[in-house]
Amino acid sequence: MGLYDNVSAADVDRALQAEERSLRDLAVLLSPEARPSLEAMAREAQRLTRWHFGRTISLYAPIYISNLCAADCIYCGFAARSGSREKRVTLNIDTIRQECQALAAQGFQNILILTGEAPKTVTVDYITEAVAVAREYFNGVSVEIYALDEPGYQQLFEAGLEGTTLYMETYDQETYHKVHLLGEKMDYDYRLDATERAGNAGVRKLSIGALLGLSDWRLDVLWTALHARHLQKHCWQSSISLSFPRLRHTPERFTIEHPVSDAELVQIMLALRLFLPEAGFNLSTREAADFRDRLIPLGITSMSAGSSTRPGGYATYRPEDVSCNTGSGRIVLEQFEIDDTRSVAEVAQAIKTAGYDPVWKDFDRAFDEE
Repeated sequence: MGLYDNVSAADVDRALQAEERSLRDLAVLLSPEARPSLEAMAREAQRLTRWHFGRTISLYAPIYISNLCAADCIYCGFAARSGSREKRVTLNIDTIRQECQALAAQGFQNILILTGEAPKTVTVDYITEAVAVAREYFNGVSVEIYALDEPGYQQLFEAGLEGTTLYMETYDQETYHKVHLLGEKMDYDYRLDATERAGNAGVRKLSIGALLGLSDWRLDVLWTALHARHLQKHCWQSSISLSFPRLRHTPERFTIEHPVSDAELVQIMLALRLFLPEAGFNLSTREAADFRDRLIPLGITSMSAGSSTRPGGYATYRPEDVSCNTGSGRIVLEQFEIDDTRSVAEVAQAIKTAGYDPVWKDFDRAFDEE
């Protein structure tokens, strides 16, 4: 690839010293030649993060309200043709309220509502009602759902939605079509433009990312960075953040052809922090506890904690109590396996131990009121 041809140590030094970094600088910092400079990159990433965000780490939790899925993403446990025999459920509003109560009791003020890709059965009206219920308990409510048109995002925004998370999965169109075999998610262009539609609808927080491991990670990271820059320009009233989901535990039918190592994930985060100093960085419980703790000083601004990736996983369908799983004796299907299984209190303590402050509430809607 041309961007990585003939990268030298001098190129890395110039990219590190630059005040504003170009796409070429980002490519240089992602190149193998930059690997020996990770410590210098880490120092600069830490400086930039503290300058823009202080020593605060926001805490949030995901609430899965449905694992029904009409898409066939071959890397995902929710996929329609995954062959899973575990229980598929969609929570009713009373159950969603119970889940909200359970998380609110732990101190959370920011939550992320998630569903599978099933727009005909898990409708926008249903998700809107879920957002409205969640707003009774939480200051910040975001969603990670299927791509919507602008009126759909507007409907959620009017119900109290603060943020959206939507991963492009991969920006490589050939790979995208190989791994998405069914459903509306097959439409690459519609998904690519969805986050901008959310911003146009008034959504205040926009989070994007690539599912690292689906394709050449350097290309996906470059396109993620360009996407973020585009959103910063065209959705300037919204804050932009990045997530770093890494393929780790996948269904048997899928093999990770482009695995991302721990060192490569560190390099990705450092390079992106130097390229996008004002973007928030989210870190989920996909990663192991000790690794997450080491990543805290490298640009992270938001972390999930005490997570469950199955609907009803906090108060309703707990995996340790099979008898409560809808009376069927089957565990409710989860999207992926959690690697950081610590309690919320343990994650908050780890943040403090690293010299940072765990933040439960980072914004008040009173600032939006006229």
